[in-house]
Amino acid sequence: MKKSNGLGKILSKIIIYIALFALAISIIVPVGWVFMASVKRNAEFIGADINPWALPTDPRWENFKQAFVDARMGEFFLNSVMVTALALCLLLLIALPASYVLARFNFKCKGILNLACMAGLFINVNYIVVPIFLMLSDANKTFGVDFFLNNRFLLALIYAATSLPFTIYLLSGYFKTLPKGFEEAAYIDGCGYFKTMTKIMIPMAKPSIITVILFNFLSFWNEYIIAYTLMDGHDTLAMGLKNLMAVEKTATNYGIMYAGLVIVMLPTLILYIAVQKRLTEGMTLGGLKG
Repeated sequence: MKKSNGLGKILSKIIIYIALFALAISIIVPVGWVFMASVKRNAEFIGADINPWALPTDPRWENFKQAFVDARMGEFFLNSVMVTALALCLLLLIALPASYVLARFNFKCKGILNLACMAGLFINVNYIVVPIFLMLSDANKTFGVDFFLNNRFLLALIYAATSLPFTIYLLSGYFKTLPKGFEEAAYIDGCGYFKTMTKIMIPMAKPSIITVILFNFLSFWNEYIIAYTLMDGHDTLAMGLKNLMAVEKTATNYGIMYAGLVIVMLPTLILYIAVQKRLTEGMTLGGLKG
């Protein structure tokens, strides 16, 4: 009986390792292929005898220069950095106090606010982008300005506002798991509610905050539909990549096209590698009771 149980555990581990290995290969191979293709010449893409898995014979690093300068990917990159950083700051500035209050305090209408936040999880922002555009366009006409469209700050504000339900849901769930003893000790030492939140509770929730930052960074960085609808002239990196792919595919400059893909992917990969340990903590500690 014991031998059969031991054999079953070994087989289950083997199956899990095989599945994880297959998943890792399915992710690593396409990413590695894009990096490899980004330094290839056009002659290495076209032809009946061309092996698509062959290493580049003479790496063409000029593909990145052409993507950055000629296709204005550098300008788009800066726009995306500004919008994403501003959106994350606005999001955390609103979501941290809101999630802390909803998780740790009892007050009137708390159930209604929680229900509103949960309802926001089921709203896909892509379905309401046209009403948002019409509302901002009407605001321009009403006030006689061109402020509400083609504005990086408002684009970042819309990103932050549409991500509030998901962020509050994650952070409030984490705040609920933190022991009340820390707050009680802070109150005894003379700390008020605001100081307790900023000095004690928010630093303790750092793993969950990093998880939220990473998820929302991926969403803001790769977003295309809202930026395409609301922006005209201050293109983000996703919009620039779409234009680059259309132009270079027509001109059969595949190396430059893949170089643009690498420019978009690289910040995400670097951020994930930098916060991988904290991300794991944030995804596991949130389920533990203090």
